[in-house]
Amino acid sequence: VFHLFLHSRKKMRLLLFLIMCECAINSVNTHHVSKPNVVLLMADDLGIGDLGCYGNRTLRTPNIDRLAEEGVTLTQHIAASPLCTPSRAAFLTGRYPIRSGMAAFSRVGVFLFSASSGGLPSEEITFSELLKQRGYTTALIGKWHLGMNCESSNDFCHHPLNHGFDYFYGLTVTNFRDCKPGQGSVFLKGVQKSLVVPIQIAGIALVSLAIVQYIGLLKVPFQALGYFMLITAISLAVLIFFFYHFRHLNCFLMRDHQIIQQPLSYENLTQRLTKEAMQFIGRNTNAPFLLVLSYLHVHTALYASKNFSGKSKHGLYGDAVEEMDWSVGQVLDVLEKYNLSDNTLVYFTSDQGAHVEEISSSGEVHGGYNGIYKGGKSMNWEGGIRVPGLLRWPGVIQAGADMDEPTSNMDIFPTIVKLAEAQLPSDRIIDGHDLMPLLQGKVTRSKHEFLFHYCNAYLNAVRWHPRNSESVWKVFFFTPNFSPEDSNGCYDSHVCFCHGGFITRHDPPLLFDLSRDPEEKVPLTPETESRFYEILRVIHVAVDNHTRSLHAVPDQLSWDNLFWKPWLQPCCSSLFQSCYCDYDSEGSLPEVHSG
Repeated sequence: VFHLFLHSRKKMRLLLFLIMCECAINSVNTHHVSKPNVVLLMADDLGIGDLGCYGNRTLRTPNIDRLAEEGVTLTQHIAASPLCTPSRAAFLTGRYPIRSGMAAFSRVGVFLFSASSGGLPSEEITFSELLKQRGYTTALIGKWHLGMNCESSNDFCHHPLNHGFDYFYGLTVTNFRDCKPGQGSVFLKGVQKSLVVPIQIAGIALVSLAIVQYIGLLKVPFQALGYFMLITAISLAVLIFFFYHFRHLNCFLMRDHQIIQQPLSYENLTQRLTKEAMQFIGRNTNAPFLLVLSYLHVHTALYASKNFSGKSKHGLYGDAVEEMDWSVGQVLDVLEKYNLSDNTLVYFTSDQGAHVEEISSSGEVHGGYNGIYKGGKSMNWEGGIRVPGLLRWPGVIQAGADMDEPTSNMDIFPTIVKLAEAQLPSDRIIDGHDLMPLLQGKVTRSKHEFLFHYCNAYLNAVRWHPRNSESVWKVFFFTPNFSPEDSNGCYDSHVCFCHGGFITRHDPPLLFDLSRDPEEKVPLTPETESRFYEILRVIHVAVDNHTRSLHAVPDQLSWDNLFWKPWLQPCCSSLFQSCYCDYDSEGSLPEVHSG
């Protein structure tokens, strides 16, 4: 009896010890899940096939691959749009860009000028605003591309600091070929095509007026003719001035509301962005912070510092990818330095797929690799919207796990808002879903039964992942016309467009099962898929429900909002001084080892 008594006491002590350990573990997890730091890393135009963790064997991306090894790899992570501006609007708001007016009905789907009046509406709620309200210090470093001014050159109505960021260092528009001397001008090529017909019409009209005036068929007042010629001359002068000074007017670096470098210099640019990110983390080690590091890599114009130039196996594009990977490593190292890794959620993605039509004037490929997936940027084929999705949070989410469930870049909004213990807005539809249950292995299915894929403001395709099936059905209502026809993109126009003669409509829609045909090679038919019409019926019902949830909002990408407005032009000196300044002192930059 005595031995039984001692044995039972030992068992009781062991049980009590285990309970105390479990309580301690639970308290640590509770601490982890409460208001972590958040670091969001976004590449520009990076292909899913450009990274080692997604199968690339020739580009060196050890730091990005480290995120995959220590976290979760999303293999069906979908950008809400295949273009920069709408994709980034959806990322920040957790909502389809059609809901905020950030999806264009015109041909141009992104902002092209710093002096445009469109942008992310102030009525939209961003995750940075909600985290700031919960005591987070917030920063955006790098590319914005969601507008700047509304009515004057310094009202900053669309500026990052008006959307919840405490600190901004970067570009308000984007990185253009036109920003880097010697890299050509994709923008000018497009405008030339658009101006040919108007110039021809104006010329014919002018010559016709002169002829009828000369032969006496019609008396045209010389004053009217003079006004016509004056207006034509002024318009041409403005166009010539704008194109000649495009780099100065649209390619500049800002710190908060101040322009600090105009035009932008590419010298050690990634090092400067990285230094800003590292310093921001260093200033906020004792309080929760949100850092969005939005890289200019690998949008053209491509660039790389001397430590990376010529080092990769894929020319300047590969050099840029490997330099960006170095930068990611620097950010991870500084988190480790300040013992912040275990209390920081890190996310890496791209705003859309690689721009397959990007080829330099010398014939060098300047676009990335979308792996097995068809198409690329500007298209809703998988190559345009299936992007890297890597999340790491040691001890909280699974390490080394792959997840093939449909997820969206809109999911980041509810995920980090809930982690910050903020309330999701109740006065609007949030299209994203909290990723934490999936990342922690508490559930195995994504909450996204349907995802709607827009080409600008036009519903292009729908993805359906039935609750009781492994299939992922995808229908296309129209597809872009590739040029040349046997190619994988729209090389003649540099990007694919969304309407008119640029597309082919399908009735019935094209149907694919991505679980069996991720390359979207063979459309299914009633003969090859017995449930063909039933699948289309379910998707049409989903489209009707989705369409009813939309409300009319101002079009932020209308021609009026897109056009260059001289009175909105930001300038650090004056237009007559060519808007030139350079106040960006590099100081000491982070040490670079290209590997």
